[in-house]
Amino acid sequence: MDLTQFKALSFDCYGTLIDWESGLAAVLSPWARSEGLSLTDEELLLAYSTHEAEVEASAPFRLYPEVLAEAFRRTGAALGRSVSSEWASRLGASVPDWPAFPDSADALARLASRYQLIILSNVHRAGFAGSNLRLRGDFAAIITAEDVGAYKPAPAHFRALDAKLEELGVERSGLLHVAQSLFHDHVPARREGLPSVWINRRRDKPGWGATPQPSGEVGYSLEFGSMGEFADAVV
Repeated sequence: MDLTQFKALSFDCYGTLIDWESGLAAVLSPWARSEGLSLTDEELLLAYSTHEAEVEASAPFRLYPEVLAEAFRRTGAALGRSVSSEWASRLGASVPDWPAFPDSADALARLASRYQLIILSNVHRAGFAGSNLRLRGDFAAIITAEDVGAYKPAPAHFRALDAKLEELGVERSGLLHVAQSLFHDHVPARREGLPSVWINRRRDKPGWGATPQPSGEVGYSLEFGSMGEFADAVV
């Protein structure tokens, strides 16, 4: 693939640019200890993984903090423990505290010299605004779940993306999608006929972590272990 042929990059944010698993574990782990559960961060993320996607699919108009809180409550129930309102709210409010991957801000700055950058994210506007204080990204467009009333892998983000590309004067053939999650991004990218790059942040870890196993046909053109590696291949 000639990466220089593209005019714009659309990014998933959480898992790709922001370390959402560390952000989740920073709340799930102390809760588990308070409940006497001897579970590793990986075990907690695995326990959590399907519940968030289920809430997003069943209640697509809920804001992301509400999704996080409800997914936490369901995770607790599955582990035989209750999750108090205080703990649920703590996870729901935690998005702006989630750390960026160390290479994200620099990679975005380098990529912005060649491409228009677009965010395609499953969070709410305020949550992403907090995260972008860490990323310092110069984005031509930001599309969130709050904007489209749905969560990936549903198609609403991609319909909004098509409209935004027209506004930006970018042909669809000039767009490359960049993401970590096979479930949320690369399955729908293949469905939508979009070329994509897999940022495999879990390359050195077994399993799927906080992301459900992909349930559809997966397709991507290139794989990198980090945003830094991807930017190095382009700039």
